Amino acid sequence: MTDCTKNEIDFTVFVLHRLADRWKRTVPETYRLLTDAGILDDYLISCYDTLHSMGEEYLIEDITEFAREKGLAV
Repeated sequence: MTDCTKNEIDFTVFVLHRLADRWKRTVPETYRLLTDAGILDDYLISCYDTLHSMGEEYLIEDITEFAREKGLAV
């Protein structure tokens, strides 16, 4: 994980928990999946300014679709 602001960390933790719930996985499993696929740094954190203003449902759907495009079985 790159150097982040407190807001970026809070946002990432929020998203990790929501994705873990949606994907029926633990938070550490979800973290590993997103990190290994490059989604955590290259999307969640780098696009924080845009993503944090989206609604929760849209955000979770968007990340889930992106993860599937990257080949993750979620």
